[in-house]
Amino acid sequence: MQITRRGVIGGAAIGGALVVAWWALPRNYPNPLTAARGEHVLGAWLKVAEDGVVTVAVPQLEMGQGITTLLPQIVAEELGADWRQIAVEPAAAAAAYPNTKLAERWIGLWDPLAAGLSETSDAVLAERFATSEAFTATADGTSLVAYETPAREAAAAARAVLAMEAAERWGTTWEECEVANGIVSWGDNRATFGELAVGAAEQSPPDPPPLRPEPSSGNLAGNDPDVPDINSPPRIDLPSKVDGSHRFAGDVRLPGMVYAAIRHGPNNGSELTDFDPDGAHGTSGVVGAVRNKRWLAVAATTWWAADRALQAMVPQFKTDFPVNSDDITARLDTLLSSGDSFKIAETGFGEEAMTRVDMARRYEVNAFHAAPVETASAVARYTDGRLELWIASQAPEQARSAAAKAVGLSIEDVALYPMSAGGSFDARLEHDHAIEVAQIAKELERPVQLTWSRREEVIRSRPSAPVYTLIGAQLAGGDEGGQTSGAIDALKLRVATPPSTHEFGKRLFDNLTPWAAIRETTGQKDALALEGAVPAYELPSVTVRHIPVETGYPTGRVRGNAHIASAFGIESFVDEIAEASGREPLSYRMSMLGSDVRLAACLQRAASLAEWGGGQDQSGQGLACYRIGDPETGGRIACVATARRGEGGLRVARLAAAVDIGRIVNLDIARQQIEGGLLFGLGIALGHSPVMRGGLPESFEYADFGLPKLADCPEVIVDFLPSAARTVDPGELGAAVVSPAIANALFSATGLRLRRLPLLSGGL
Repeated sequence: MQITRRGVIGGAAIGGALVVAWWALPRNYPNPLTAARGEHVLGAWLKVAEDGVVTVAVPQLEMGQGITTLLPQIVAEELGADWRQIAVEPAAAAAAYPNTKLAERWIGLWDPLAAGLSETSDAVLAERFATSEAFTATADGTSLVAYETPAREAAAAARAVLAMEAAERWGTTWEECEVANGIVSWGDNRATFGELAVGAAEQSPPDPPPLRPEPSSGNLAGNDPDVPDINSPPRIDLPSKVDGSHRFAGDVRLPGMVYAAIRHGPNNGSELTDFDPDGAHGTSGVVGAVRNKRWLAVAATTWWAADRALQAMVPQFKTDFPVNSDDITARLDTLLSSGDSFKIAETGFGEEAMTRVDMARRYEVNAFHAAPVETASAVARYTDGRLELWIASQAPEQARSAAAKAVGLSIEDVALYPMSAGGSFDARLEHDHAIEVAQIAKELERPVQLTWSRREEVIRSRPSAPVYTLIGAQLAGGDEGGQTSGAIDALKLRVATPPSTHEFGKRLFDNLTPWAAIRETTGQKDALALEGAVPAYELPSVTVRHIPVETGYPTGRVRGNAHIASAFGIESFVDEIAEASGREPLSYRMSMLGSDVRLAACLQRAASLAEWGGGQDQSGQGLACYRIGDPETGGRIACVATARRGEGGLRVARLAAAVDIGRIVNLDIARQQIEGGLLFGLGIALGHSPVMRGGLPESFEYADFGLPKLADCPEVIVDFLPSAARTVDPGELGAAVVSPAIANALFSATGLRLRRLPLLSGGL
């Protein structure tokens, strides 16, 4: 159904509930919402029912980051709704919800020829692409920057028409009416949203929508974690997650549904060569098996029966190019020093400014898995040439398209119902399981729930790209052969890593197989794979070069992405220069920040929180700071890690972080994101990276990732600095900064400099 003004007014009269913000959409968009009893759909963002309940559509995947609270909170504050009346509806991908900010950031992945023409052209092309392709992907911390304004405008327009309807009844102007706590009032007159809904649908809203003044920065009265923040409403998804009633893809139940287990080969290029079709005969409940070129699946009345039958069938695979970790290391090691490189970035006086290298160090970051608690799971039903999918996807329209292609349908014949994810860390940007469950459901002609075991998740997931970085510096006074001040005249980084974001883009946007994606991107330069390699410090000259490396193993996106390696290399190197020059690490960093007073404030506050003692005399304190995004609007963080000697060796006892993420929408959720990022980074710093042997990981056990347990978690102190800057996402800041802070703390405690992540893997 197409949305029209006539249809909106007529439908509202029949309905009895109000859906607002239809006017924010181009008139030829299909209606993205479906009416439930007591509702009438008029737009893409809001529904106001006769009982006063305001339902907010959320077009981003809830994967623990709190977006199903943040966007409704923005709507509620702008609308003047009572938080107790707010409900959430996960919105399917639609042209009404384009993530233009992410499309612009990733323009080089979906249209390499268009990337970088100009900021204006990139923005225009991104808007067209995101709208025409219903691109609503949840990634790269773009949820608020992409959706806060549309959500506020929709809520402001809704507030206006509610006030207009009330004003007509009371004989006043709508501007004189107040809207708060779900009630419109004027003098002694009061009316609830539900009472005004039908009439409000017939009002024409002002253009542009009358936005309230932008909320103040941060609501930092709640900065003390022990004092409740009255401006941070409780998370909508929390009660159901606590009592177990929250529904994930693994909780979906359909009539006649069966459960499928699956086996994949050692790597993404393996082929199924043999299996015993009679092996499952002794297992009760088996419904059928589905064979694919690269996998074998069995469906049964329970998942456990399906998995036992699959084991009994003993699937065997052929792998042409089994990869070993030693091979990957050798390629990175060789190419770092001698491989051809592409210039990715150049600032200040440029590459020619470096005439000598006074200090150089090499830093290595191994691959690591996203490792969400929930393994890949999806439900599919194929009937009468139509496919339905229940799945958690960070890129739902791309998953829908891939599933349609896999079973020979047009995308219009596939319906995708978005589910929450039990963690993701970018793992759900991949859609292999959407393809597999669609093929299994079509073959068996009945609803199927596919769940990967932890073994399959480890085999099939794409770890982050390994990164080897060689950093060289020319220091002021170094040519005299004496002690330098440590001031950096020129900095050069050579980074050896696969073109991982282009490889990922070929899978996501072109639906290529992993091996085809590797072949098409081998040797390409990839600026996104080196994000953050230009430091926040104002230096006379910085040059960054990328050395593309084909490791023979697919790579993907993981929380923190390239920022993990960039922060680790740069902040470790800065500490090493400070130590060699006899400079105190905090004041040394402050001297290089130039005009970035926001990052300087973070450094000072983190030092105060941690009672920074200079990092000397085996204090066990290490410092690091980092900025994600451009100098004007990017997020900042500084972190002091404290390491202590104890039973079993060194332990990280405390992490103290000061953060500037601009105006804070919800302080509690912001704190959760920083704390979660710090602990995620702790797992990367002190955990275990996957070791490959013959194309397979040496271990498939979740416990062998070395992720921190409760007993391993340090005291975490997070403080937010008041800021009037634009809101930015805090999700990756903590993950990026913590590894170098811990490495610098270990050096302070022991005098041992570790230059490889994970730190306990060795590599001096």
